Amino acid sequence: MKRVAAAFILFTRLPLWRVVEIPEKAYSTTVVFWPLTGWVTGGCTALILYTLAMVIPMLPTVVIAIVFKLLLTGALHEDGLADFCDGFGGGRDKGTILRIMKDSHIGTYGVIGLICHNLLLIGLLSSLSPLLAAIAVVAVDPFGKFCASQLTNILPYARPEGAKNKISYSRMTVWQLTLNISFGIIPLIPLWFVKSCAVLSVIVPIACIVVLISMMKRRIGGYTGDCCGASYLICEDTMIFGIVIISGICALC
Repeated sequence: MKRVAAAFILFTRLPLWRVVEIPEKAYSTTVVFWPLTGWVTGGCTALILYTLAMVIPMLPTVVIAIVFKLLLTGALHEDGLADFCDGFGGGRDKGTILRIMKDSHIGTYGVIGLICHNLLLIGLLSSLSPLLAAIAVVAVDPFGKFCASQLTNILPYARPEGAKNKISYSRMTVWQLTLNISFGIIPLIPLWFVKSCAVLSVIVPIACIVVLISMMKRRIGGYTGDCCGASYLICEDTMIFGIVIISGICALC
């Protein structure tokens, strides 16, 4: 349970650290439970979205739901996306990319990346019905984190000096990987019942993470925490895009 609590301490602003003392070694295996944290962040965001959609238009509803999620997560993943865009957009070699990502200042590529991410997310969710949008959020949050967690299982850590937060993730065992996959896939069940064809959208983030892993291996020889955060958001966006496209095609058939 302490490893589960450690995952929520890392990925949310929930003050579990006040009631649970987490040993440092527990953080090394939290990657197994990344998709499980998505059950809470995605579930709470979906509840806000679906409830507000009953009384106000869809566009402001989606914006409020996204702001709520940012407050719940502390914009951790968005920080990673900004650093990732700055590093890979402005760096030409491994050393430069890693140095730029470590810099706390945000650059042009980071600003553009955050604007594109939020515009795309708001636009896509606003185009769906309230029920399908809520179910989509429930599905894509854990599945996106599942996809991002595979970085730590496939690639080595890119920085020779170790992570900025001093946390080193160990690779998952077969049993841990089974749990990790289960936490990512189970939230797809509601999507299957509401719009079965939309489950095919998982193909998009899977393809996306394969491309990202290949790019990271080629350019920096591994991953960083910023790469994980960016990968999650990119997989989230592309999966919602897939849901919108597939749902539209199914409606025409």
